[in-house]
Amino acid sequence: MAELERPQRLQIMLTDEELGALENWRFERRMPSRSAAVRELLRRGLASDGFLTADAGVKSQDFGIISPAKKADAGSSNSKP
Repeated sequence: MAELERPQRLQIMLTDEELGALENWRFERRMPSRSAAVRELLRRGLASDGFLTADAGVKSQDFGIISPAKKADAGSSNSKP
């Protein structure tokens, strides 16, 4: 078996609504795969100026794709409105 170009695997859990939003974004931009779309969104997110800073005790479920984060906003001094 040939060595993979990207040997690291990242597994995330999404709601049906979040997956639908990802798929719509992907198809609107003609991205070749779901993985390519996620990598592009990560690249854009990491390059952005605003970001959330999670406070202690914030859980993964507090960060959503569709709805704004609730608890995470409290510590987001650098987030965009």
